[in-house]
Amino acid sequence: MKTTFSLILLVFSVSGLFSQTKGSEVSIGTNFSINSKILNQDRDIQIYLPDSYESSKENYPVLYILDGQRFFTNGVAIQRSTIAPAEIPEMIVVGINSSRELRYTLFGDESTKFTSFIKNEVIPFIDSNYRTTGERIIFGWEAGAYYVSEMILKEKDLFSGAIASNGGYASEETVKGFNCDKEIYLYMANSRKDIYNISSSDTFNDALKKNSPKNLIWKYELLDDEVHQSLPYLAMYKGIKYYYHNYPSLIFETIRAYVDAGGIPYLKSYFKERAKRFGGEGKIDNSTKNRLIWLAWNRDNFEYFSFFMEEFKDVLSTQRYASAYWQNRFGQFYLKHKDYKNAIRYFEAGIKKYPNTEFDEAMKKGLKTAQKNK
Repeated sequence: MKTTFSLILLVFSVSGLFSQTKGSEVSIGTNFSINSKILNQDRDIQIYLPDSYESSKENYPVLYILDGQRFFTNGVAIQRSTIAPAEIPEMIVVGINSSRELRYTLFGDESTKFTSFIKNEVIPFIDSNYRTTGERIIFGWEAGAYYVSEMILKEKDLFSGAIASNGGYASEETVKGFNCDKEIYLYMANSRKDIYNISSSDTFNDALKKNSPKNLIWKYELLDDEVHQSLPYLAMYKGIKYYYHNYPSLIFETIRAYVDAGGIPYLKSYFKERAKRFGGEGKIDNSTKNRLIWLAWNRDNFEYFSFFMEEFKDVLSTQRYASAYWQNRFGQFYLKHKDYKNAIRYFEAGIKKYPNTEFDEAMKKGLKTAQKNK
């Protein structure tokens, strides 16, 4: 098979507000024109690479977006705004453009041919030219939602997850026939205001509830504040978050929430399971440790602050805490709760290792008070 790709740089021009201000270009990806032998037509795809791609040797999951001419930039925006603080991993984003005239045909009557195009032309091109993990998610809106919701049940080795916005349907026979030895994710979103597609997605939801396909991890969510045109961005965001539900660091709003979740055993279990799915060492990450220390400090819970400072003492030696700011903050908190020994330790470290005119006076005053009362 031969597939011809012509390269065009995809850019947006940002013009200045005033005529004397020179505009600059912001590049968000690359546009390729594919001469598809399967579809017997040229098809455009758009590719976005994460900021770290060129400087790393890592492999990346891929988000495929149908109707890329409308929603590619949505995927890029979600990717760029949620990778910190690591709510989702960095991803390659691929938009597959569709013309209005052909999308209903390719997503409907000729869906088998369109799947072959994705499977045998698009994915091999992406995997052979970029460093990918083999983990793939596909997004479809409206007619594309019907396509991805059925395709994910039939092509179980092609994608790890699918997001269907404003539509979605597969026959009960197809649902019953789903049989997979690995977990596949399906997220569907619709709105009662989308009067044209809601009945189909409701029926599909009923079939899924009735048959509970093994290893299909699915969710159907109604977002009734949205309409047909406004839902796709939110659906894509929530669908990606659903797929990566056990990827982020853990955040608790209260100490009680941490305790109710299961405390340290829960943290260890969460990160062990996280590593099984996404790789890694399976240890509690530094971000979670930091946030628990800060939570106890913020809630003025000295008991748990002391516990976390001891339990997570390894994180205290990281570069984040190598400053007068943190030495003073910890010293003052220990001083407030009359733990003079630890207050002295942090004040002395701050004064000797990290001299800083902004905090020196407070640390010296705190040190004097702690030494006087120890």
